[in-house]
Amino acid sequence: MPAIPNTNASAVAALNDAWRRQPGPGWTLTAGVRALGEAFVAEAVAAVAAYDDFDGDNDPYGERDFGAVRIQGRRLFWKIDYYDLGLAYASPNPADPAVTRRVLTLMLASEY
Repeated sequence: MPAIPNTNASAVAALNDAWRRQPGPGWTLTAGVRALGEAFVAEAVAAVAAYDDFDGDNDPYGERDFGAVRIQGRRLFWKIDYYDLGLAYASPNPADPAVTRRVLTLMLASEY
């Protein structure tokens, strides 16, 4: 099925790129990722922050909100989700940082 165009996709993509490149609060690491130790986590976080391998298969909506990396032989996925300011519901407008909180989840592919 073809992707539905998002007229705000470029704004969302720019916000997602900025979010991904600034690891910190709002990043969630799964138990499986954390269990592999600090050096693994540091390498994985750096790989996600530097990620720029977007194409029509992994980014059909042009929002740059998902990717996969391989660290020390393990495949990891990362995903950015958009919530309202209370983190209770979906954001009413992911292109508007005044009403959106982003959460980046980094997980082992086996945890998906």
